[in-house]
Amino acid sequence: MADHGRKQSTGGVYLLFAHEPYYPGPGAREINTSVVAADSLLHPHVRQPDGVRIHDVLTTGGQPGEIIPLATLTHELNGGAHWPSVADWEGVTLDLLELVHTGRCDALRLGLSELARALLCTGPHGLVRVLDATTDDVVTYGSAQRAAVLDDVGVLMAAVATEQPFWPGDSLLPALGRLARGR
Repeated sequence: MADHGRKQSTGGVYLLFAHEPYYPGPGAREINTSVVAADSLLHPHVRQPDGVRIHDVLTTGGQPGEIIPLATLTHELNGGAHWPSVADWEGVTLDLLELVHTGRCDALRLGLSELARALLCTGPHGLVRVLDATTDDVVTYGSAQRAAVLDDVGVLMAAVATEQPFWPGDSLLPALGRLARGR
């Protein structure tokens, strides 16, 4: 990450979201998941007020350093039934990905395995079933394996954020929580 000399993220909560894979350069590894500072949702190039609303849901009760997958928010929003009353999450994640691609915010770009990505794309209690072609057995992965993947991402995130806090971007909008709770 470059030293932008700009406002760094103060919340310490991060959003993890999966997206269409891309290759950042010749011979580079596939990137299919990104982690951004929650405050990146307040960026003026993210559709608003959707970004601000997702930021509020994401950061309410979030702990410093916590990485929250988008699928966890979906779970908390009644399996996604409440997304329409909160925000257009698909549009917001496309806008975030554009910020990442253009360097207008810092991001941890990950090339997760199919299994790790599937686990993070399910809710906290979801199951991922995989056919073991050698034995014709179905192997089930669940919350323990998902937690392990999040722990691994957390280790990477801690190493990166220790060097320098994540820069969420410039000219951020005020957060709902800061306005409502007087932060």
